[in-house]
Amino acid sequence: MKVSERIRQLIEEDIRSGVLLPGDVIDEQELAARFEVSRTPVREALLQLEAQNILISQPRQGMVVAKMDIQQLLAIWELLCEMEGVCVRLACERMSDEERQQLVRVHEQAQGVVDADDVDGWRAMNHAFHDVLYQGSRNPYLRQEILRLRARTGAYLRYAFSALGRLRSSQEQHGQIVDAILAHDPQRAHAMMMEHISLDQGARGLTDFIINLPRSMLSA
Repeated sequence: MKVSERIRQLIEEDIRSGVLLPGDVIDEQELAARFEVSRTPVREALLQLEAQNILISQPRQGMVVAKMDIQQLLAIWELLCEMEGVCVRLACERMSDEERQQLVRVHEQAQGVVDADDVDGWRAMNHAFHDVLYQGSRNPYLRQEILRLRARTGAYLRYAFSALGRLRSSQEQHGQIVDAILAHDPQRAHAMMMEHISLDQGARGLTDFIINLPRSMLSA
């Protein structure tokens, strides 16, 4: 793998995990030092992310993590919801028995995190749960696009998710997805994922999601 590709993946992961937030400046010099390379592969990675609208170039600041407005955020999340639904349907049809048991183990491990009300721990377990499904779909291009969309929306969803306190309900929905996967029922798995990913889950949920977003993360 090219160095620029590794740098690109690192930045995406930092955005997805909340290390980098919308509006944060990308430090080219720090990235070059971390990977022990010149700035050339760093800039190549940044240009790739700019082409994907994950980063934008700002005068006198360089590359910064792109902000979105509410309309953009909801449009991207609508697409992500559909892609997650397709992914779980494919995974239900294609996963091996070993992968199904791996999904069960991740789900069981997540229960302790939920019982402890550990929001940071839940984020890691949630990513692990979904990544088993991404791998199980046997479609690396679908996985790649989902991860890119999650990188763009991750910071926004983390803030709203924490404010709405949806750990326990999300764990229960994961359980419904697991049940459908174990039953080899792709249509039910798809329906459960669509319900799980849906932002609104009622008008109140959508309103709460919007009002809990920090204004500093939204574009004008």
